Amino acid sequence: MSPKNHKVRVGISIGDYNGIGPEIIMKSLKDKTITDFFTPVIFGSGKLFTYQKNIFKLNLNFNYVNEASQAQGGKLNMVNLTKENVNVELGVPTEESTKMAIDSLEAATEALMKGEIDVLVTAPINKDEMVKMGFRHAGHTGYFEEKFSKKGLMFLVTEDLKVAVSTHHIPIAKIAENISKEKIKKQIRVLHQTLIEDFCIQKPKIAVLGLNPHAGDGGVIGNEEIEIIGPAIKELSDNGILAFGPFPADSFFQPGKYKNFDAVLAMYHDQGLAPFKTLAYEEGVNYTAGLPFIRTSPDHGVAYDIAGKNIADEQSFTEAIFTAIKIFKNRTEYNDLMNNRLQPRKLAVDNGIDEDLPEETEA
Repeated sequence: MSPKNHKVRVGISIGDYNGIGPEIIMKSLKDKTITDFFTPVIFGSGKLFTYQKNIFKLNLNFNYVNEASQAQGGKLNMVNLTKENVNVELGVPTEESTKMAIDSLEAATEALMKGEIDVLVTAPINKDEMVKMGFRHAGHTGYFEEKFSKKGLMFLVTEDLKVAVSTHHIPIAKIAENISKEKIKKQIRVLHQTLIEDFCIQKPKIAVLGLNPHAGDGGVIGNEEIEIIGPAIKELSDNGILAFGPFPADSFFQPGKYKNFDAVLAMYHDQGLAPFKTLAYEEGVNYTAGLPFIRTSPDHGVAYDIAGKNIADEQSFTEAIFTAIKIFKNRTEYNDLMNNRLQPRKLAVDNGIDEDLPEETEA
């Protein structure tokens, strides 16, 4: 089936259900025509969603299945992870809500790896509570890196602004020691490739930020730019990748600067996410680049403070769904194009041309 006609199966993990996860999921799916565009597959609890849809006065009907392979097009599918009653304490993380967040994520990831869903969109989790219950990662990115045995790159995206981070959920005190020339080179290559494959940008231009204030000021405020970041950029530039920098982070996110580039690589979490969320909070999407599977999420957290108040904005989650679908179709078309390339000899034979013929000469 052509990727343009394929109705993408979108898996959805519910995150911490005592936060705003179920609310933004259901609000994103409330339009009756939504299943004309994709097939939703939620990994959660029928009783939980029935309870919460009544709170938010949403008229939704779910098709309950035992596994994602049973999902039907044209319906809101729910892989029912439990038939037991669920205790809901909106605004408060509990062991029960944390366990279901883990169970939902693991079930959805298994379905993704088995090909039962095409992409995965993850609702917000409470990382601290999950770690207390034995979850070994400080976020989704590390979890997927382990499951897929490949390094990913946290990549925040909108139509006009795309920001990746070299280091993500680590203490500020450990940032410098976690930056190396080889690591930055690998990350720029990942960024370069995902911009081509997943975002259809033929010759992407990538800006790289410095680590220190004023990008080190020529070594006065640190040497990482001179010894690590700058050399990494130069080596890649010499090999045809359009990477530029390092740029001072404090002045980079002005429309006249960042709009000259297709993506930005920041050195650490807040350096990239603070300006991104300021400029694109409502429509921002978190995409894990560089992995064999497609996973997106909204660019906000569990928001316990507004849970149950029916005021959570679903726009970022909706953008995450449609970004995942777009990336899936872009990547599928790119892979099809690469797999179907004609070799020069075959192309010549198919066109009735013998490569051994002598060149034409003027009369």
